[in-house]
Amino acid sequence: MKNLFIKWNQVSLVKRILVGLIIGVVLALTIPDAAGWVTIFGSLFVGALKAVAPILVLFLVIHAISKHRSGHQTNMKSIIGLYAISTFLAGFVAVLASFIFPVTLSLVPGAEDLTPPGGLVEVLQTLLFNIVDNPVSALLNANYIGILTWALLLGVLLRNAADTTKTAIANVADAITHIVKWVINLAPFGIMGLVFEAIATNGLSALLDYGQLLLLLLGSMFFMALVVNPLIVYINIRQNPYPLVFKTLKESGLTAFFTRSSAANIPVNMKLCDELGLDEDTYSVSIPLGATINMGGAAITISVLTLAAVHTLGIEVDFGTALILSVLSALSAAGASGVAGGSLLLIPLASSLFGISDDIAMQVVGVGFIIGVLQDSCETALNSSTDALFTATAEYAKKRKEGKEVIIKA
Repeated sequence: MKNLFIKWNQVSLVKRILVGLIIGVVLALTIPDAAGWVTIFGSLFVGALKAVAPILVLFLVIHAISKHRSGHQTNMKSIIGLYAISTFLAGFVAVLASFIFPVTLSLVPGAEDLTPPGGLVEVLQTLLFNIVDNPVSALLNANYIGILTWALLLGVLLRNAADTTKTAIANVADAITHIVKWVINLAPFGIMGLVFEAIATNGLSALLDYGQLLLLLLGSMFFMALVVNPLIVYINIRQNPYPLVFKTLKESGLTAFFTRSSAANIPVNMKLCDELGLDEDTYSVSIPLGATINMGGAAITISVLTLAAVHTLGIEVDFGTALILSVLSALSAAGASGVAGGSLLLIPLASSLFGISDDIAMQVVGVGFIIGVLQDSCETALNSSTDALFTATAEYAKKRKEGKEVIIKA
């Protein structure tokens, strides 16, 4: 048994995840009732990731900032710029695709009990209140904006602390990182449970009626992941971007697809950045920040579903107004990522731009929940994988400007 355990751990994590995925699919298609207990593995895995992520972010950021050397560049400005550009372009791609391939919806009720934000001001107000949240409350509710705020403040103030204090913080950060590695090693079992639950509970038949809408949504996301984002990376590093793009999709996007949570994927991205040899001072801040504001997939969802409602109602929209939608979707997706229901609850906000009533908009939200088993998974995979992608891109671009050789660890 011990030898089997050792051999299993020697196999790459991605291959082990694929094994778990295949087993989950087979069990869901053959004996869904008898193997219902498998779902507990998925719940435990996601629960463990969500449990460890807030405390990991808090101590890693405090550690990184407190030991930061004066004059040491962290590339944060470049990374935030890349996040903003990518999120805007995602909304723009979705708008363009919706004009080229307009789709209409068979509107359904089912989202009446949800409460969307009333406007962009409310979205930004929520963001500001998250910043000043009680630190204990921020940890309990996984409010990463609040966690980052407290971590940055404590990190700055602890720069002048005694070396023993900094060492203690570093030791705690290392211990939590080690726990994260244990949790990530359980990913094959977790994903087996998650994929089993998704197929056994929802099946794929419910998605067939919305095939055209799904093709537009997923096509836009794949176009961003495989065309636009690689182009952004190439402009910055002037090298073939696809080894880095495929690595981030494989290592980060795959787990994010099944966990459907950018927050739960923070430990996975931290581990990936470490494997890529990136600066810990940078990625310990950029990864949790990206999980909060880097929402290209959400911008696509908001734009596509809003314009689907527009086309369904026969509203004439000029391209300039639709372009404003891409800006609005990018801003609202970044500002309200912590709202329950994710990007779907921002559709009424975007729909108001075209005079669409909340009653109709909430029916569109209902359609979003029906296709959510694929839409939300692909959206999260795109969002989370680009956190690591652009963190690496900024560091490689800096090395290129300094005349250093850039080696992408595939």
